[in-house]
Amino acid sequence: MFTWLKPTWMLESIFDLTPEDLKSQGIKVVLTDLDNTLIAWNQPSGSSRLTTWLKQMESAAIPVIIVSNNSRARIESFAAPLNLPFVARAMKPLGVGVKRAMKVAGINNQEVALIGDQLLTDVMAAHSAGIRSILVKPLVESDAWNTKINRFFEKILKHYLQKKNLLSKNWGKKLNDR
Repeated sequence: MFTWLKPTWMLESIFDLTPEDLKSQGIKVVLTDLDNTLIAWNQPSGSSRLTTWLKQMESAAIPVIIVSNNSRARIESFAAPLNLPFVARAMKPLGVGVKRAMKVAGINNQEVALIGDQLLTDVMAAHSAGIRSILVKPLVESDAWNTKINRFFEKILKHYLQKKNLLSKNWGKKLNDR
């Protein structure tokens, strides 16, 4: 019960992921949430850490595709200068947007992972699409008003899952840290 909320991996940050780490797991494409995963939700542009990380992925030929519930305009204003492909209005926790991104990338379920900061959207969407998930700590502790609702329920669920040993209390630095 509740295994659909269990992430495959839990990491401190998306920026801890290296191309070598991803390739060791057979991951050829990274799907990622936008707000509080790649950038702080209240910061429209990225950081130098993000730029460095994206360059590492590009050098290793690992495409990064944003899969977000945000509007096209919101994502495009961030993604266009970085030349990042994206799926807007992804309808997470449903797997619709994830599957759309996978189809565009031409990959199968074993070659991709979805990275995000929420159990109730990102991890559930990964499970819905039949792919692996990487749960990361949110970049900032504050949230947009609509995410605060998810965080309230997520806090209760995390406590329950940790009590049942379905969710670790520890965050890793590498995928093999489980």
